[in-house]
Amino acid sequence: MGACGPTGAGSIFVMAVAPVPYSEYTDEQKDIIAMVRQFADEQILPNAEHFDHEDEFPQDIVDQMKELGLFGVTIPEEYGGMGLDLTTYVMIVEELSRGWISISGIVNTHFIGSYLLMKFGTEEQRQKYLPVMATGECRAAFSLSEPEMGSDVQAIKATATKLDGGDYELNGQKMWVTNGLRSTIVFTLVRTDPKADPPYRGMSCFIAEKEPGVSVNSGEYAGFTVPPPLKKMGYKGVESTELIFDGYRCPAQNILGGEDAGLNRGFQQMMDALEVGRANVAARGVGIAQRALELALRYSQERRAFGKPIAQHQAVAFRLAEMATKVEAAHAMMVKAARLKDRGQRNDVEAGMAKMLASEYCNEVVEDSFRIHGGYGYSKEYEIERLYREAAFMLIGEGTSDIQKMIISRSLLKDYKLS
Repeated sequence: MGACGPTGAGSIFVMAVAPVPYSEYTDEQKDIIAMVRQFADEQILPNAEHFDHEDEFPQDIVDQMKELGLFGVTIPEEYGGMGLDLTTYVMIVEELSRGWISISGIVNTHFIGSYLLMKFGTEEQRQKYLPVMATGECRAAFSLSEPEMGSDVQAIKATATKLDGGDYELNGQKMWVTNGLRSTIVFTLVRTDPKADPPYRGMSCFIAEKEPGVSVNSGEYAGFTVPPPLKKMGYKGVESTELIFDGYRCPAQNILGGEDAGLNRGFQQMMDALEVGRANVAARGVGIAQRALELALRYSQERRAFGKPIAQHQAVAFRLAEMATKVEAAHAMMVKAARLKDRGQRNDVEAGMAKMLASEYCNEVVEDSFRIHGGYGYSKEYEIERLYREAAFMLIGEGTSDIQKMIISRSLLKDYKLS
């Protein structure tokens, strides 16, 4: 028949709606994500329960991560890294967290440190630290919190006072520092102008060097002490520590960005880094939720009740559908926040949304998976028990949901202010 007949019309219709196959990833991203997923399946998942139970640092896994180049994912090639963007990085973190959240924690603060150096560091600082960070030889930590500070960053009490010789003396206590013991450098926010009003105008970020794995430093690092790691409900295997500075001397050249450009600019630098940090934490929440969904899908098809797999009971089937939708929604918000940052746009609101959505959905999906497992979910012989303990950390890491709501609402009210 002619072009106006059924066959012709059908051909036109097919041409109009047949899209290019959709892919969220570039070919390079597909290859990298496939590699990391295989690494998680073969090296992380089979060993996570052991390291969690023993609260043991997974040194063998970390050594393999070094060989894969995972400590230098976003570091430019000129400094020995892969030079990949934030979007690719958060997808990598998602896969690592699907294996075990503590593995992603080992690279998280390291990544934030490299971001700070790349954006705010002097060329001398970049040349000194980035090449050894890219290989994992030098690991970084990131320190904001203090025992009495909570979410109020401007309440920081730790200080840095300039001495006659030009060095600065750091005094004070920091809290909840991931990689606090094994790191070689710690990006530490302290108060350099106690009289500044508002307080954030008097804060600086110091690159505090120390001996990795040493609790009481001596010699040129004297005055830098790392107390024993804090005991935690979950997020085990990677140390979370306090840091104590007592007369610790730090050269002015170790102010992030140099003394001229970086003094009293630490608050702005750290807040910028938290935007990528929140996208990172969102990725960790998505990874945990994805694993919880996988466990629920498998168990619900293996477990039988009333003559058929429980997945065929509507109550369970609908719960699985809701879980999968939450995972997809959190993943999409995470990717949007990362892509905005990659384009050089401000993403504080989107990063806050991504972090809030992913952390809340992570807990909901894990709890639903826990319920599907029934009594077995309460047993340490089932993986969901570990995820149940780990998911709670997502609610407080990189700012609570209430802090994210404050960031989001302030922006909304500013953008939609009544005239």
